[in-house]
Amino acid sequence: MRISSASSRKGKRRVYLIDTNVISEARRKARANPGVIEFFERVANTGESAYLSVVTVGELRRGIERIRTRGDVGQATLLENWLTLVLDQYADNVLAFDTDAAQVWGRLRVPNPEHALDKQIAATALVHDLTVVTRNTADFEGTGVKVMNPFTSIAPGA
Repeated sequence: MRISSASSRKGKRRVYLIDTNVISEARRKARANPGVIEFFERVANTGESAYLSVVTVGELRRGIERIRTRGDVGQATLLENWLTLVLDQYADNVLAFDTDAAQVWGRLRVPNPEHALDKQIAATALVHDLTVVTRNTADFEGTGVKVMNPFTSIAPGA
């Protein structure tokens, strides 16, 4: 599936920031959760933009390295190849954790310091006015970020 990019679609507003658990579920292709499949099909068909955070890239890399460290080189290699495809597919759609996001993240951590990485993703979404697409909606509560859980529902207007 091809991912729309703001750089290739002039005037197209950024829409979704995909969390690690959703992009990981999409790897299952036809065996993935039906709501996740429907979400990605809708994004592809409507030309809505979908982004990854560098935090998600780091979480995926960490998962691969944990599998490699425990000795499952074959599975690590399969996931390494999949991550390469994801990074190619989202090449223009990986958002950095920049100074603006760091400022927002620092504010989000004060009242509720848990879920530091999810709060980095939330801060990035807030800076770019994106909806976080995640299974773990509770991890984003209290951040003010818009969330959508494709495992249980599809966003209005789908």
